[in-house]
Amino acid sequence: MKVYLKGLTCANCAGKIETAVNALSETRQAEINLVKQTMEVSLSEGTEELGVLQKIEKIVHKFEPDVVVAVENSRAVETASCSCSHCHESSREHKDSHALEDDHGHDHGNGEEGEGKKILIRFGLGGILFLAAVFMSETTWTVPLFLISYGIFGYDVLLRAIKNIARGQVFDENFLMSISTVGAIAIGEMPEAVFVMMFYQIGEAFQDYAVRRSRKSITALLDIRPDSAEVITESGIKRVHPEEVQIGDIILVKAGERIPLDGRVKEGHANLDTAALTGEALPKGVEPGSDVLSGCINLDGNLKVEVTRPFKDSTVMKILEMVENASGKKSKTERFITRFARVYTPVVVGLAVALAVLPPLMGFGEFQMWFGRALIFLVVSCPCALVLSVPLSYFAGIGASSKNGILVKGGGDLDTLCHVSQLVFDKTGTLTKGKFSVVKIEGENKEELMHLAALGEANSNHPIAEAIVQEYKKTKEISADSAVDYKELGGFGVSYSLNGEQVLLGNHRLMEREKISFKPYQGVGSVVYVAKDGMYMGYIVVADTLKDNCKEALSSLRSMGVHTMTMLTGDRKENAQVMAKELGIDQFYAELLPEDKVRILEEIKGKETGGKVAFVGDGINDAPVLAGADLGVAMGGIGSDAAIEAADVVLMDDDIGKLSVGIRIAKNTRVIVRQNIAFALGIKALVLVLSAVGMATMWMAVFADVGVAVLAILNAMRKK
Repeated sequence: MKVYLKGLTCANCAGKIETAVNALSETRQAEINLVKQTMEVSLSEGTEELGVLQKIEKIVHKFEPDVVVAVENSRAVETASCSCSHCHESSREHKDSHALEDDHGHDHGNGEEGEGKKILIRFGLGGILFLAAVFMSETTWTVPLFLISYGIFGYDVLLRAIKNIARGQVFDENFLMSISTVGAIAIGEMPEAVFVMMFYQIGEAFQDYAVRRSRKSITALLDIRPDSAEVITESGIKRVHPEEVQIGDIILVKAGERIPLDGRVKEGHANLDTAALTGEALPKGVEPGSDVLSGCINLDGNLKVEVTRPFKDSTVMKILEMVENASGKKSKTERFITRFARVYTPVVVGLAVALAVLPPLMGFGEFQMWFGRALIFLVVSCPCALVLSVPLSYFAGIGASSKNGILVKGGGDLDTLCHVSQLVFDKTGTLTKGKFSVVKIEGENKEELMHLAALGEANSNHPIAEAIVQEYKKTKEISADSAVDYKELGGFGVSYSLNGEQVLLGNHRLMEREKISFKPYQGVGSVVYVAKDGMYMGYIVVADTLKDNCKEALSSLRSMGVHTMTMLTGDRKENAQVMAKELGIDQFYAELLPEDKVRILEEIKGKETGGKVAFVGDGINDAPVLAGADLGVAMGGIGSDAAIEAADVVLMDDDIGKLSVGIRIAKNTRVIVRQNIAFALGIKALVLVLSAVGMATMWMAVFADVGVAVLAILNAMRKK
């Protein structure tokens, strides 16, 4: 069941809601996607959705009374805006779930602009009154000005604290800020109280902006979703929604338009901008017969494209689904921080109470002194820097990856990626182009040799035969009428008659069986020997060529900490050996079946102790291996749907070199997360100790809370 939580932007509150829903007996697992503002809930067997929804609604409104709650194909349960301190969105009108689902794809700039003006007016007026009170010290106007300024900055915080206490939710940031600032006013530290509340609100506004910006950096990909398609019909061109287009329909894509569905070019030549899908800046040329992906932009020329996939299975929709759901797969660090914050806050509040009460009772000073220290202790205790900056770091890392054509399905996968120490590759379509071509022709009369081979292979659908035919067609057309008595010789090759002479095409076993003298080929590739009327004519070598810059890509992966590379292939041992040597691959296994790949991968995983093992593949037979690896990496451009579904990381342009970019982003993200955790906990621990011994001021406490949060968020959002 998918529950929409419109208006939820607070990571802290989201964690509390998630925990409470997971505690229900009717649910097996619940995960909140803060970017998409949804919660995926797995229900226990025999549970009715309506009853669970009502309980979820109560839980959500306990922590966020004004968040809009809705489920798929139903009406919103409640309306209004989020009252969390992290949220500043205005009330939304009642919307159904379909509107909620699509809403994030539209622009709400006007609402944000109006909210920004309100914040500026609020801070401007409150700041002027605060400065006036400071400059008019020790006058009758000083206290009223401070109180009015405090009210402008803190009225919403005080109201939320009272409402939350009434609902039984005490230990949150609203309570902490209210009790600390009201206490400061009570002991006469009015400038400190106003400044703490003002700086707290500035930090909250900045945090809200950071959440929105992080969400936009990822959901900006929604711009690649097409709104319509022009279908060519007998009555003319008809503009329809992409969902209405059927497989086999011909669509027209004009220059400057985005390709709405996956297909194959029937007519036209053009250059495509594929940056939104692959991160590749250079245009890609297409012609009749070329496959094109939805989401690409036609830069020049008109194209007629035959649709090969329905809209729901198109590349653009798969990308959107993977990116939007990425934040739902949380890393261990994110889960730890959420649990840590729930324990940390009440413990610190308890210590603050003890600090205020116990020392005076034990005769170590006046209550007012220890109460002031306890207030500073409370200000420091807010866990916002950790709760917000850690998810933002992963959001930013996933967003940076997607901009480079690397789709990472979650923060946990980003963590695994930075620990990869062994890579296992499939060969065909991963290290090689996956397309056979003629690489060598050896014989006295090469033109006749190619003619004989093309005539014989014209009736076959085998990839090797197709490669020979395509090579011949580059210069001449095939006239198959002259070839008769065509026969397939299972396990050997083919034979046919040409002008009364028998022509043989096949492997070395065919030459040996027919007692034809020949010199065996010893190189890489599949060889086709040709003989006419019992006379050896020569051979043609067909091979799958390495991808461009493949060797350099593997070298860059070693520089990122990958110490062992293994190649698994169903190809001949001789071919695999030569390719492994050329690429500098440490070990290889050849002539494998799909089940052999799974077995070998398990053996490799069992021997690896220090890091993670990733498998990189593209074919449908690679899906079990992708799923079994610590990290599955699929080639997205030509990769099968099954492989992409099973993988944790998808390389959209099939460039292995992008994998080293992904590892670099993952490592940088991990460093930033650790920096934020160490920085936030270190500063807070220091100021907590200093406040307990009376060496910390309220200004230091403000920095340890809001200042640290702002710096941690800035660090989380910096370039990866």
